[in-house]
Amino acid sequence: MDKNMFCFQCEQTIGCSGCTGNSGVCGKTADTAKLQDELTGALIGLARAVDSTTAVSKKTSQVIIEGLFTTVTNVNFDNASIESMIQKVRAEKERLAPDCSKCQSPCGKTDEYDMQQLWNADEDTRSLKSLILFGIRGMAAYAYHAAVLGHEDDEVNLFFCEALFKIGYEENTETLLSTVLKVGEINLKCMALLDKANTETYGTPEPTEVTLTVEKGPFIVVTGHDLKDLQLLLEQTSGKGINIYTHGEMLPAHAYPFLKKFPHLKGNFGTAWQNQQKEFDHLPAPILYTTNCLMPPKNSYADRVFTTEVVAFPGTVHIDEKKDFTPVIEKALELGGYKEDQILTGINGGTKVTTGFGHAAILSHADTVIKAVKSGDISHFFLVAGCDGAKPGRNYYTEFVKQTPSDSVILTLACGKFRFNDLDLGEIGGLPRLMDIGQCNDAYGAIQVAVALADAFECSVNELPLSFVLSWYEQKAVCILLTLLHLGIKNIRLGPSLPAFLSPNILNFLVENYGIGPITTPEEDIKALQSGCVQ
Repeated sequence: MDKNMFCFQCEQTIGCSGCTGNSGVCGKTADTAKLQDELTGALIGLARAVDSTTAVSKKTSQVIIEGLFTTVTNVNFDNASIESMIQKVRAEKERLAPDCSKCQSPCGKTDEYDMQQLWNADEDTRSLKSLILFGIRGMAAYAYHAAVLGHEDDEVNLFFCEALFKIGYEENTETLLSTVLKVGEINLKCMALLDKANTETYGTPEPTEVTLTVEKGPFIVVTGHDLKDLQLLLEQTSGKGINIYTHGEMLPAHAYPFLKKFPHLKGNFGTAWQNQQKEFDHLPAPILYTTNCLMPPKNSYADRVFTTEVVAFPGTVHIDEKKDFTPVIEKALELGGYKEDQILTGINGGTKVTTGFGHAAILSHADTVIKAVKSGDISHFFLVAGCDGAKPGRNYYTEFVKQTPSDSVILTLACGKFRFNDLDLGEIGGLPRLMDIGQCNDAYGAIQVAVALADAFECSVNELPLSFVLSWYEQKAVCILLTLLHLGIKNIRLGPSLPAFLSPNILNFLVENYGIGPITTPEEDIKALQSGCVQ
């Protein structure tokens, strides 16, 4: 492909086919996109260097996971930091295979991969390898968060190398398809690892009501997903007269007992990531980005944007691994916050939201739920979850939730919930009809709830009165989808559009074998999905 750039890994790619101009829809330039391809090619070279081993060292795993995470949509827009990451990958390969760079008769076994080979491959090969690549990019984010909390898994780490190796190798369709499903299998282990890391570190999430009001005085907004960064910021701001507000995917942090003990963790500011340029415009407070979901900041607030971990944007202040948040704290005190309390609302006008219905919280009421299903008080469960985004058509999810029957329960997670999480849908048997399980990182919890219900009714998950209505934007949604396919979940509705990287043949395979299909209208989809078989 003789283009300035080529990228079709997110849902909003131009023309539902691929970004090929001077910049992508996400805001990354063609130079940045090419560097991310170079980084991916270097990662494949590193994977080739460890291909014959049965275990991957902690150092190598850290480099691979960090490198993959760097290429997730809306993470890193800074060419200098990406170039630094490329050199880190190459240095690690040199450490593992020091003789290769000096060899006068190169065999090609540890060569870097030219990503143009992937983008120019036949459409089915390109589709399957893209599913593998984008899936492990998303999984790397989960592995990264778990590692920050001291939790790793050898099988997960080794699979990153296996998957990267297969992307750079000529494989047939059957082998690649098997690897695609294995991404889902290993991602389930990775999400379980992260769930364990979060709960062992911060406690089991509890249902918690969170205000959307911002109190007067200095404050900091924390966005992204990394709970450790939030913890460190809370500790460093304790007693300084600065309030902390979550944003986007950080909202579920309010449900963890360890984090709830900080009285200056006050509430949630704003909604989902795609609204940040409007919501942060002239905000009298700094914003700390801990993971992906960074959009190019507007001039009106660029001077108050701070990044950390693998997140970076040219010209913004980056907090390094020492985690000294003094610059953020000083900026909060300088700006001073609002002069009076600000009563803010969600998309639908609500002034508060509830989170913390993780799998432990829901399953603690399993008897109530099972009884309600058997008595007919609960007719159906809808998992309405996934990424939010700016493309028109995402109001479908708001209308879908509004139109669900009053005797149904809506489970949700990830930032797509901001389309409807401020709605008051009432209760069934003392339990709210709308239950927020948490971040996209908490998809494991939704799976655990589904499996537990299936066990209780002695049927398969597909036989439950449970329907999956998903929205997607970036690569973490891809790996979650592959996990659901690995588990054999069928009849998933996906939107607002289907991935551009699915070739007609691969899409047809998913339709024929899993019944996956695009969303249509809320009315038609609700009617079609209400067909459980629980007795």
